Amino acid sequence: MMPDASPTIQFHNLTKTYAQTPALENITLTISPGRTTVLLDPRGCGKSTVLRLIVGLIRPDQGRLFFRDIEILPAALPALRLKIGYVIQEGGLFPHLTAAANITLMARHLGWSQDRIQARLQVLTTLTRFPPATLDRYPVQLSGGQRQRVSLMRALMLDPDVLLLDEPLGALDPMIRAGLQTDLKEIFHQLDKTVVLVTHDLNEAVYLGDHLILLRAGHIVQQGSFVDLLESPAEAFVTDFIKAQRLPLPSLTPPPAPGLQANT
Repeated sequence: MMPDASPTIQFHNLTKTYAQTPALENITLTISPGRTTVLLDPRGCGKSTVLRLIVGLIRPDQGRLFFRDIEILPAALPALRLKIGYVIQEGGLFPHLTAAANITLMARHLGWSQDRIQARLQVLTTLTRFPPATLDRYPVQLSGGQRQRVSLMRALMLDPDVLLLDEPLGALDPMIRAGLQTDLKEIFHQLDKTVVLVTHDLNEAVYLGDHLILLRAGHIVQQGSFVDLLESPAEAFVTDFIKAQRLPLPSLTPPPAPGLQANT
């Protein structure tokens, strides 16, 4: 099925400031449907702010933000949030709930039947290759990779239109991270959803993303494909950023890793 051609998310002259320091300054941005858009920049330069604005955790100081022509305002948030899955840094699982309870929290809150919950849970464990026998464990009993899969399943439980991921793999061991990158790419391909992913790792951005957006000091420096950034840099910072990442050019894939294991 072809994605809707209309923009999914639009920022219009949007500014967000923290303690007189702009995280985003007069940003105008369109996030197209059915693609994986990756926001990247040096740490602390506004990319996570973009996700928090989309999901309505914070409000812009100036400008307007739309989700499919509906402005993201407090009154619209309850309905809009049901269409947005959000994976925060390091997962954000509730430690007192089992993996299954974490995943199904919103479905139970919305009154889904047990049959519907179990059917959706089976779909998600298959999609993420998460061992069903592990669903009764608490987060502390899971590995880092397993916790990230639980967080991803929780974000996908309601089958949202948009999936937001805020550095979901940043705290993981490199081998586990490489395996999860491979799995995420396949999941994104299968779901055909609009994905917005934040990372400071250019190699990860190139591997997972269809469209890259490089930010610096609250401004969009350049956006496009990696080839655009590499061959037609908008300014010296773009070239410096790429060189600093030490990408294993010309190969733009993560390092070889074993296939997904149940205990990763």
